[in-house]
Amino acid sequence: MNKMILTEAKLFLREPGGPIFAILLPLALLLGLGSIPGFQEADPGLGGQRVIDTQLPGMMVILSVVTMALTGLPAVLVGYRESGVLRRMSTTPVGPVRLLVAQVVNNVAVAVVATALLVGLGNLVLGIALPGNPLAFAGVFVLGSASMFGLGLLIAAVAPNAKAAPGIGSLLMFPLLFLAGMWIPRELLPDLARQIGDFLPMAPFAQALRDTWAGHAPQPLHLVVMAVTVLVAGALAARLFRWE
Repeated sequence: MNKMILTEAKLFLREPGGPIFAILLPLALLLGLGSIPGFQEADPGLGGQRVIDTQLPGMMVILSVVTMALTGLPAVLVGYRESGVLRRMSTTPVGPVRLLVAQVVNNVAVAVVATALLVGLGNLVLGIALPGNPLAFAGVFVLGSASMFGLGLLIAAVAPNAKAAPGIGSLLMFPLLFLAGMWIPRELLPDLARQIGDFLPMAPFAQALRDTWAGHAPQPLHLVVMAVTVLVAGALAARLFRWE
């Protein structure tokens, strides 16, 4: 298994566009938006906190994870199926499941590196506090990432070809980001949009990151929504996935 992960990592790095995009874009947005003077001023409407201390850091973590999970991972797996890699591996003792696991491990590793940079540089450059409840933050990151990669595997299972896979991922990603408060704070969204977002995995992921970053415990409903997404998306992906 280790050799498979190492081999996939080398292939991963030969075309570093996706991983670099997933790391640099959220980091550039955090540092760029965080340098805007208005975002660094205490806002009474936010309880005296700065904008960069509330929603922005968690959303950049989300952006990094979903970029890998919903566009990068499905494109690679569907490409492997199109080129016959999965079919050929199914005839060997290695089996294609290990290749899927290696792909997920490499994608998660990129998301972990991106999150570490966001947390570290956000603290050093912008003075954003470190997560106040680090264990809960780590747990939410794992569960939320698992829900996103579960959706990514489901996209890989149903996408007809490698060109369609990232398109399907983007069609899913942008509405979920909107409902999670990527462009407009969730507090300003219509009630119906917030209620819909509460039962989709990305908004609970974002709110749970925000809660644990502030030192609070995540809300049980948000954990349940993410856990159910992992189970449902994982089960559907396993049932619908085609090796050839």
